[in-house]
Amino acid sequence: MVIVGETVAEAIAKREHLDSLVHYESGIASLNSALAYDVSGFDPDGLLPEIPQTNASQSSRAQVIALAQRDHLTIRQLAQHIGSYGGLAFVGTPQTIADDMEQWLIEQGSDGFNVMFPFLPEGLNDFVDKVIPELQRRGIFRREYEGKTLRENLGLARPANRFFQPAIV
Repeated sequence: MVIVGETVAEAIAKREHLDSLVHYESGIASLNSALAYDVSGFDPDGLLPEIPQTNASQSSRAQVIALAQRDHLTIRQLAQHIGSYGGLAFVGTPQTIADDMEQWLIEQGSDGFNVMFPFLPEGLNDFVDKVIPELQRRGIFRREYEGKTLRENLGLARPANRFFQPAIV
């Protein structure tokens, strides 16, 4: 998911606003699932208490607890965040987003991205009008395609049509 701002602070504020729209009951259900522990009985505006160990997935649970501790999130804030989009998110200016994408392409072995937008049409427009030109300036996003079809752009031969045999001349 890509959230573009004129400043990093503006982009973060957009993400926080989107997270704040998550209904508490939905968010707390997602948080309980991520923690494999029911925290709905705790003060939603208090910090996450010590959570007992479980036999559930440890890595995602540890990430949620680390996020809560690092950012000093209340249970409500954590539930809103966990109940929101939880995948890879690029949140920043066109330049910082391009930096992050370039790093993934070069250092992580990524060969591309399926980009999602938090809202339409503004999220899409921000990406197209602001981030893509920056990626093109860096030479990591093409300006035009060589072929007319996806198959041609992937360098794949056109398969024979099993329903139609070309006439032999």
